[in-house]
Amino acid sequence: MHENAAVSRRTVMGGALASGAVVAGLGSGAASASPTPAAAPTVEGTPSRRPGQKSMIGVPFGEHRTVRVGLVGLGNRGHGMASGWAAVPGCTVTAVCDIRAERARRTADKLVAEGHPRPVEYGGSADACARMLRRDDIDLVYIATPWEFHYEQGRAALLAGKHVLVELPVATRLEELWDLVDTSERTRRHLILSENCSYGRNELAMLKMAHDGLFGEVTNGHGGYLHDLRELLFSDTYYTDAWRRLWHTRSTASFYPMHGLAPIAAAMDINRGDRMTALRATATEPHGLADYRERFVDKSHPSWKETYINGDLVTCLIDTAQGRVIRAEHDVSSPRPYSRINSLAGSRGIFEDYAGVMSAGGGRIYLEPDHSGHNWRAFDAYRKEFDHWLWVKIGDDAANNGGHGGMDYVLQWRTVQQMRAGLVPDMDVYDGAVWCSPIPLSVKSLAAAGRPVAVPDFTRGSWVNRRSGLDSAPSEMPPS
Repeated sequence: MHENAAVSRRTVMGGALASGAVVAGLGSGAASASPTPAAAPTVEGTPSRRPGQKSMIGVPFGEHRTVRVGLVGLGNRGHGMASGWAAVPGCTVTAVCDIRAERARRTADKLVAEGHPRPVEYGGSADACARMLRRDDIDLVYIATPWEFHYEQGRAALLAGKHVLVELPVATRLEELWDLVDTSERTRRHLILSENCSYGRNELAMLKMAHDGLFGEVTNGHGGYLHDLRELLFSDTYYTDAWRRLWHTRSTASFYPMHGLAPIAAAMDINRGDRMTALRATATEPHGLADYRERFVDKSHPSWKETYINGDLVTCLIDTAQGRVIRAEHDVSSPRPYSRINSLAGSRGIFEDYAGVMSAGGGRIYLEPDHSGHNWRAFDAYRKEFDHWLWVKIGDDAANNGGHGGMDYVLQWRTVQQMRAGLVPDMDVYDGAVWCSPIPLSVKSLAAAGRPVAVPDFTRGSWVNRRSGLDSAPSEMPPS
């Protein structure tokens, strides 16, 4: 809850904070440091901070008259996001980087054609990113490379003194997640997961409704990433060098649950009064990709040398310190319509997005005392009433400048605005770490026959403190 807001119903209905029953975290050791004031005791098994290392919670950006962005990774996602960055007031793309020099040139050409200054191009060698990071005219690095490069490139950007926005996931191993938290704290630079779905219109309206108490005591949520990617996974051009398909040959894991998990976590105040404590995972058999290959892929294709081991549907059940349960799912291997599920329920009602015929009108809802008779109602009126100020302010611009229904641009605009105005980011390194932790934790749980495993407390006890997040107070973009 932001500082100048009236006391919302979530404050009085949120229940007492859990005490003494926090599940131990996981991670590598480090030297001890003084605990954060007002924080709970450090959870046993959580690495201590090094001397002088401090939390990044509540740390604002330094004010930037202009935000200068360097783009790393210019495939489908990075190239597509370039125009949005350049369109945000007070933002300029200074440099573009891809190991394939022709992609850097393609993105630079596009920006020039749109009337923007030409960025400096980096590419053609494995050290292209390192060379770009040596520039002193980059404030924010946006990383959209394949998953296996996110950790090293994000860490390198922090060490180069830049703030970083990293596409999902920021890292895939627990020790990497902890290292990014520690590196952010030591460098005093923010590393943020580029979780555009957290800025989705329905997701933000749901968040406001939860924080105003319309669902009563929130008890459970359900989110996921259910997206039939089979055709794209077997494409020879969409995912360069088949990088995303190859992940399905390496491990059984929930590779990409964050789009559905993050909005549910925000509505539950994860890291802001509650925290994820334990995760247990299940996985179906891996039939989808092999079946698709059998029916649609020529026998000469290199994919026939591959064996797919990741389950088609991987489900994570996540417990929280406040006694809530989150169900997070991942399935990109089955024939089905797209869904992030996006459902939240409590003692006084439930919201379901992507729900049959009503999804075209913005989901369906059932709330007491407004509704009765066990019949769903359309969400439209509630979304209008609880529309987040960001969508009220820049919704039209988002529709014209951003993909994924405009939430890409809302993420970009808000990031730039926070940096220009010197605000505390809506999402921080601790959010990114915990939202990505189901990847390695699902591997551990599945290896242990689905038994629960501990979720690390990346905040080192500060999760007990209420603080602002995506439920931000309205603010203006500074004048250019």
